[in-house]
Amino acid sequence: MSKKKKRQRGSRTHGTGSQKNHRGAGNRGGRGAAGRKDHEKQLHGPLGKAGFTRPEDAALDVETVNARELDEDVPLLLSAGDAEETDDGIAVDARDVVDDGHEVDAVKLLGGGQVHESLVVTADDFSESAREAIEAAGGTARLSERGRRLREERAAAETEKDSHETRDG
Repeated sequence: MSKKKKRQRGSRTHGTGSQKNHRGAGNRGGRGAAGRKDHEKQLHGPLGKAGFTRPEDAALDVETVNARELDEDVPLLLSAGDAEETDDGIAVDARDVVDDGHEVDAVKLLGGGQVHESLVVTADDFSESAREAIEAAGGTARLSERGRRLREERAAAETEKDSHETRDG
């Protein structure tokens, strides 16, 4: 027990004056977040805004699928008619494999796992590791029409951005 507490034993008000003086929200510094700019700064985070929200029309809805999933599901895809055997290997469209693949803006193939089959995969985008895994197994990674268009748009945006930077710089 501190010296002050010990000294205030038996005191009715503990040095706050009248009983009325230590009632209510005024004694506690206000209700809720009152005083967050003034006397209770240390209890709250910084004021203001941070970052930005990307416009919905600018954001792409991208679904992903791992190369391992394609490789494992080859027998199922062949029996369902979503894949077909060709001279180059087993042709698979990534949009047919992903749920709601035809409704999303893009389907990207990721390189998770190993590929054992010779696959000819058509997708809108490939990660480097996915392309390497497919080609290492003797397959081919092909960009779809939508993928080519997205890549061209991205390249055009990059060149436009670079031209603005050089002009402003």
